[in-house]
Amino acid sequence: MPKDLNILKHFHILYIEDDRFLLQHTSDVLEDFVGKIFAVTDTAEAIKVLESERIDAIISDILLENENGIDFLELLRRERGIHIPTVLTTAHTDTQYLLDAIKLKVDGYIVKPIDVKELLNTLYDILLPLLREQELRRKNIIIKMISAITDSKQVEVVRYIADRMSADYVVNTSYSEIMEHVAISKPTLIKIFKELGEKGILQKAAHKTYKLDPAALDEDIIASF
Repeated sequence: MPKDLNILKHFHILYIEDDRFLLQHTSDVLEDFVGKIFAVTDTAEAIKVLESERIDAIISDILLENENGIDFLELLRRERGIHIPTVLTTAHTDTQYLLDAIKLKVDGYIVKPIDVKELLNTLYDILLPLLREQELRRKNIIIKMISAITDSKQVEVVRYIADRMSADYVVNTSYSEIMEHVAISKPTLIKIFKELGEKGILQKAAHKTYKLDPAALDEDIIASF
């Protein structure tokens, strides 16, 4: 069965490569398939991205200028507790690199020159389980939100909100946009949002922007995306 690479649109990728030409070329291709691509040339830049952005997977060259991608990955896991699916790329087939990558349980290993199709398929394989996990948690969010409102007939509103919620629990919408998709009156819609707000579940963060607080639901069932 062919792989649906459209699922990659849900994810943000950090790409570390010190060859600027290769970095630009591969990033340009990936940009058409993934949600966001953050392309950097060294680990210092990579750390800044990790500290400020949501990253779902890392692609890193092993031999960076004066650095080692495997050492960087080990540092992330050991000292920062960051465990993100990672694909390593290298122009070398040295057995020691392979052994080090295996010890770290690296999710993928691609030898240069990079075959973009192979890279995309590898990203698909390591990110598909994450997508399935997110969908399961999203369904749990729907169930919990429905149980939190008194009018259980408005299931469509809750589904609309959950389906448009980002991985960091933010949804951008408005009453008018919801009413375009759901047959509901504005007073009833306002009532639902008020109930969710009073329970601390869904708070208005900015104009047309709401944020869900998973702690207000069952933390044993809903974990962070």
